[in-house]
Amino acid sequence: MKKTIFTILFFLLLIVETNAKESFISLEKLKNHDINKVIFLRHALAPGNGDPPNFNVNDCSTQRNLDKAGIVQSRMIGQSFKNIGIKFSKIYSSFWCRCKDTAMNMEVGEFKTHLGLNSFYEKHADRETTLRKLNNLIKGFNKLDGPYLLVTHYVNILAFTGLSTSSGGMVAYDLNTKVSTHIKTNN
Repeated sequence: MKKTIFTILFFLLLIVETNAKESFISLEKLKNHDINKVIFLRHALAPGNGDPPNFNVNDCSTQRNLDKAGIVQSRMIGQSFKNIGIKFSKIYSSFWCRCKDTAMNMEVGEFKTHLGLNSFYEKHADRETTLRKLNNLIKGFNKLDGPYLLVTHYVNILAFTGLSTSSGGMVAYDLNTKVSTHIKTNN
């Protein structure tokens, strides 16, 4: 009986691992199919979790911010896009300093802040309102004019795409198929 259970568990894990491998696209491959894509980028490394109790969206000193590694990570991500030749038609960021700093340090173009990208993790923004604004932003994108870059937070990416990602991680959302896929970089 134990052997049968072990065998079943082994094959289930093998199936999960195979499916996980198929749920990634490389930046290089994305370059050939990027016109109709929205790239969700979770801000670069900012040590800690959430924000301090005295959080103020207009004051970076009251927020969890990028550390030196996060700044380097942002620059490396930006360099990856430049090396491959991916240019964004529009770039948007959350109002949080760690997102704006990620976008700025990437040096891949000018960006605008957007309320639909603000974190609702600690209820600094209303979840439903934020997601409605995010949906409206994405619905307004021209499928033939991408790719678009959205620098945001874990909760926003998970809520919209159904995929989680670590700091500096990316998810591609296809405007035609509505399918989300993790992006794998060499960094």
